[in-house]
Amino acid sequence: MPLEKSEVVRAVIVRTCKELKRDSDMIIRYDDNVVVVIDQQGNPKGTPIFGAIPRELRQFHFTKIVSLAPEVL
Repeated sequence: MPLEKSEVVRAVIVRTCKELKRDSDMIIRYDDNVVVVIDQQGNPKGTPIFGAIPRELRQFHFTKIVSLAPEVL
């Protein structure tokens, strides 16, 4: 997906190096920071999503991103 150099886009953070603590006291930490670029309706602009994503995205109604991901943790 081509983007202009100074273009401002909407994105959802799907993985961070910072720890994510769940209600069950489980701590999840990823090796890299990853975002998915979305449009105004919340649909991803690109089709492939590589790697695992957290299941908390389903609670925030990003079901299209969850369905495109190969693994949900």
